[in-house]
Amino acid sequence: MLKLLFTRRFMPLFMTQFLGAFNDNFFKSALIMLITYKIGDAAGIDSRILVNAAAGVFILPFFLFASPASDLADKFDRSRLMRWVKFAEIIIMIGAAVGFYLNSLDYKFLATWFLLSVLFLMGAQSAFFSPAKYSILPQHLYPDEIIAGNGLIQMGTYLAILSGTIAGGLLVLRSVVITGNLVVLIALLGWLSSLLIPDTKPINPNLKLDFKIKSVVNKTINLWHEVTPMREVFLSMLSISWFWLVGAVFLAQFPTYSKLVLNADESVATSFLAIFSLGIGLGSMTCDAVLKGKITTRYVPASAYGIAISSVILYFVSGKPASVDGNNIINAWQFFSNINNLIIPLCLFAIAFFGGLYIVPLYAVMQTKAPESKVSGVIACSNISDSLLMALSAVAASVLISLNFEIAQIFLITGLLTFIIGVLINLKLKI
Repeated sequence: MLKLLFTRRFMPLFMTQFLGAFNDNFFKSALIMLITYKIGDAAGIDSRILVNAAAGVFILPFFLFASPASDLADKFDRSRLMRWVKFAEIIIMIGAAVGFYLNSLDYKFLATWFLLSVLFLMGAQSAFFSPAKYSILPQHLYPDEIIAGNGLIQMGTYLAILSGTIAGGLLVLRSVVITGNLVVLIALLGWLSSLLIPDTKPINPNLKLDFKIKSVVNKTINLWHEVTPMREVFLSMLSISWFWLVGAVFLAQFPTYSKLVLNADESVATSFLAIFSLGIGLGSMTCDAVLKGKITTRYVPASAYGIAISSVILYFVSGKPASVDGNNIINAWQFFSNINNLIIPLCLFAIAFFGGLYIVPLYAVMQTKAPESKVSGVIACSNISDSLLMALSAVAASVLISLNFEIAQIFLITGLLTFIIGVLINLKLKI
């Protein structure tokens, strides 16, 4: 599996994806921390509203640009398209640097809306990059390498999410100017790595582009109509979206779970993020060893059951650990030094590990079972579905919390629903 990292067919794509995911999360984390601790109050705006607005601003482009992104990925050489998108990221990140500089000059209100606009553009470039990124894999990899390639991409993505989120949150409160310079540098490195991605042949070079609003809306609807009859692909797409819903539930609740349930500080929440990202990465890498390169969903239901059982166990073991003096909030060292607490991170690791085993074969099915001319459209639809379910997870969690459900109970509900999803996959998706 790791030998792919030393090939020209894969390594440049892996690095481009890693740097892009790192920069996305580095910038998002920096902006959220800035809003929470610096910008919000100074600009006279509720920071909680701004943080939720930021999440929506980043997801919105995946709805708006699904159809254009799919068309561009089919009309042009996908490696060339990725270079264009990565070059656009440099320009966008120069805008981010300007926004951070405005904040350093105490133009808080202007900086807030300027940086939110940049976040929207970052979401847009990610929306255009995604169909090209996933649909190019079958063009560069042999059939028995698809599982390994997807596993490495998922591993790299989650490690990038982890490192980018932590680095952005830590650095921006120390120096917004350095943060601004760094996002530009990372974007530049991402563009340089994209130059090394081998060229491919356009799938449909004669495709007519039409970016009028009405045409885009109609094309997006048509994409769904085209994907729905592809039973295996459509079911895989929905199953992937469920994984993103589950991941969004856990990642969003880590801070409040640590504080309100475990009586622990932010270092414990950060540790949970690290454990979760590591678990998905290792699960993704293990997938190739388990499947031996064969594209099959045989173990996807079992992986869903693993997520479900681990979530149920997490519910039963969740409780306030004893702090050193029985009163103070505990830190990561105090939490992990108590052997009785270790079952909680083990459950989180298991959930993530099974998640990695769950998602990799489903991506491979989408890429290989759809006709070559439809792969980018399938990925675009998958992005829409993922975004919808992640938004649904936020709404559902908010409703449950307003109804006085505890966070551990939300984990339990998520686990039980995932068990049902596993049963449905076992009955409906057999590849």
